[in-house]
Formats: sequence, C-alpha cells, structure tokens
Amino acid sequence: MKIWTVANQKGGVGKTTTAVALGGLLAQKGKRVLLVDTDPHASLTYYFGIDSETLEYTAFDLFTDTGAVGVDEVRQAICKTAIDGISVLPSSMALATLDRKLGARSGMGLVLKRALNLLKHDFDYVLIDVPPVLGVLMVNALAACRRVLIPVQTEFLALKGLERMMRTMSLIQKSQNQEHRYTIIPTMYDKRTRASLLAYDKLRETYREKVWPGMIPVDTKFRDASTAQQPPSYYAPTARGVHAYNALLTYLIQQDRQVEQLR
Repeated sequence: MKIWTVANQKGGVGKTTTAVALGGLLAQKGKRVLLVDTDPHASLTYYFGIDSETLEYTAFDLFTDTGAVGVDEVRQAICKTAIDGISVLPSSMALATLDRKLGARSGMGLVLKRALNLLKHDFDYVLIDVPPVLGVLMVNALAACRRVLIPVQTEFLALKGLERMMRTMSLIQKSQNQEHRYTIIPTMYDKRTRASLLAYDKLRETYREKVWPGMIPVDTKFRDASTAQQPPSYYAPTARGVHAYNALLTYLIQQDRQVEQLR
C-alpha cells in the first residue's frame, strides 16, 4: 500500500483537487483507493456528497479513542463513495480542536500512521489531504507517508508558502528521523499571464529536479466536476486538466518504480 500526502502551508493551491484527481485516475486503473480527509473544513469529504456532521464515526474518533484502535474501528469510519474503487475517511469540524485538547498527549503524532497500517491489505493507494496549518494533523499526515506531493499555485505569494512548507518538512524529518521524497506540483498555471510564467521559472530555478516538469493548468472543468461530485477524469475525461493530472500520475508511478528497483 502506497501512501501519498498532499500538503502545503498555503490554502487554495489545489490540494483537494490534486488528491481527488489522482484518486480518480488510480481507481480507473483498477486500484483500490482511500482518500483521507484531515482538514476540518472537510472539502474532500463534501466533494463526494458525504455530510460528516451526520456520521457516527469520522477521522476525529481515531484520535480521541482512549482504547487501542483496531482494524474494525478504523473500517467503520470509512465511507464508500458512488465511484467504484474510491473510499473516504471523512473529516469533521471537531478536528479543529485536536491541537488545543489533545496535542500534548503522548503518541498523538503517529495515530494516523498506526490506523493506516491496519488497512495495508484493504487498499492499494492512500492519498491524504492536509489542512494548511502546522499542527498535529500535518504531523500525522507526514509521519504516515514516504512521499509528499506539494501543489503550488504559480504565483509569487504561493512561493512564500512553499518556503514555510519546506522548513516544516525539514523539522519533522529531523524529529522523526524519517526522510520524505517530495514532488512540487505547479498548479493553476495560466500561460497567458506573466505572473504564472515567472513563478514557474522561479520554481524550476530554486527547486530544480524536485519540481514536476509539467504543470496543472487553470481549468473550469475542475469546478464543474466538484459540483457533480465526480473526480475530474470521470466528469470530463478529455479536459486539459485531466490530461495534465494523468501525466503527473504517470510520472509519480515511474518514480516509485525507480526507487523500488534501487532497493
């Protein structure tokens, strides 16, 4: 089971779209996909028409259960979606209280990793959508994975958010003695604007081979797909944004194969 975390400390850069788009493409390849929503805003959860505030169990319960969380407890928090092959571990607004209530509790940084380890035979891929805030949820998402996908809007304010994200990853890697492979994904690229062109060039100049050589364009089909509660590749398979995410997925899979061959 491969676990990819989609993270950035700036909001509005395409994290949820990236998780859903890649998840949809993987499901179309016959993979069993779990999308994990750790953002209290629950955008990924609502994307699939799931109202987490009406559910008996959500991701929040994994963090607050005082007993040993077993595989049955984790499975009962998972919701199937209308898309064959895609399941969701839903978020809830209560996750916003974790740092204040339980952030200092021993072992809180590894809750998600332990829970997902129990599901290693249930899914082929797990994609974790992370809130743009450094806290216990981001620490959990980074601890649970070996690959981090960092969507970055191609504009200069987003580059500043990327700098914060890189510092956060460095701190967490040192504290956990765990190195992450990461890929920076240029998003919301508009070739008609000078700002996008300059920001993309700056990304490539600063982060070099860590930047995926493609880019995700601005595409209104992403918004339409979310309204239809379908991954973009199901709603608009020929859209240019879908072609871009398909190229990204091919790139990520090839990279994973190269790493596995070196082991």
